[in-house]
Amino acid sequence: MAKISHQIEAKIRDIKGKKVKKLRQEGWLPATVYGKGMESLAIQIEGKGLAEVFEAAGESGLVELTIDGQNYPIMFRNPQYHPVGGELIHIDCYKVNLKEKIVSNVAVEVTGESMAVKSGLVMVEVTNEIEVEGLPVDLPEKIVVDVSGLEKVDDSITVADLKIDREKIEVKTNPEQVIVKIEEPKEEVVATEEVPPSEVPATEQKPEGETEEKGEEGKKEEEKG
Repeated sequence: MAKISHQIEAKIRDIKGKKVKKLRQEGWLPATVYGKGMESLAIQIEGKGLAEVFEAAGESGLVELTIDGQNYPIMFRNPQYHPVGGELIHIDCYKVNLKEKIVSNVAVEVTGESMAVKSGLVMVEVTNEIEVEGLPVDLPEKIVVDVSGLEKVDDSITVADLKIDREKIEVKTNPEQVIVKIEEPKEEVVATEEVPPSEVPATEQKPEGETEEKGEEGKKEEEKG
């Protein structure tokens, strides 16, 4: 059985609304704690520490959140990012009941080097997370997929192939959903553009309707004259 392997501290947050911009400038990130049987709490967490814990735990890892000496087992939910910079600007902390099953998304991480890629084929990552249900302490923080066995076109790994303790965890995602697959490399199509007559040098242009043959006949007529 998995244990809570991440801890983080927070403070009650009095600053709300548009004023949280100043909070972020000071290195804090606004967050909210909520869960069954409790009133939601507005909190602030030190930004760098939060980013590190969230990267490690994802949305399925258990985290012990401490607020004013009180501990809450939580999972991160609904991360929000800055539309331009891409940095984390807000996150929810969902207080879980360790004895009740929950539904969560678990990240899928690809590892290994595919023989197919070595031979010039392309590996396409179709899905990077799956939905599962289980007790919070049983949910993995991530599922690692070894792709070294993929050798030829149309080789793939699906949800059904993932190594998961299915006695403890129910997979909600369709078992036929593809995680990664091997494809032929796409050929680059080079588009050719017709050059408008106006862009052709004057010495190379011919009057509309005139042909090489007619041009020669015109020269003969001139010589006769």
